[in-house]
Amino acid sequence: MATSTTEPQEVAETAQRTGTDPWVIAAGASVILSWYEFFLRGNKEMGLFVGLWPPTFLAFASYFEQLRMGGLMDRAMGKSGFVESVERMIQNR
Repeated sequence: MATSTTEPQEVAETAQRTGTDPWVIAAGASVILSWYEFFLRGNKEMGLFVGLWPPTFLAFASYFEQLRMGGLMDRAMGKSGFVESVERMIQNR
């Protein structure tokens, strides 16, 4: 299977973008805040509460990335979204 020469560049750009993604930064900051509250301040309940935020942040990031990729795929395949839905409804009658 032949690979294109742009693949390594695309992978590097994606890795760089992911590392500076605001959702990833928010998840990392909440982990640090959770440790601070739990261990340094001794506020275990707040530490546990804040410690539940990172998976939520990363789930939102994944959801929005999937929406973005779906939109790109639809545009690449010539699907317009609303028009495609109306055509399907008419055809299924």
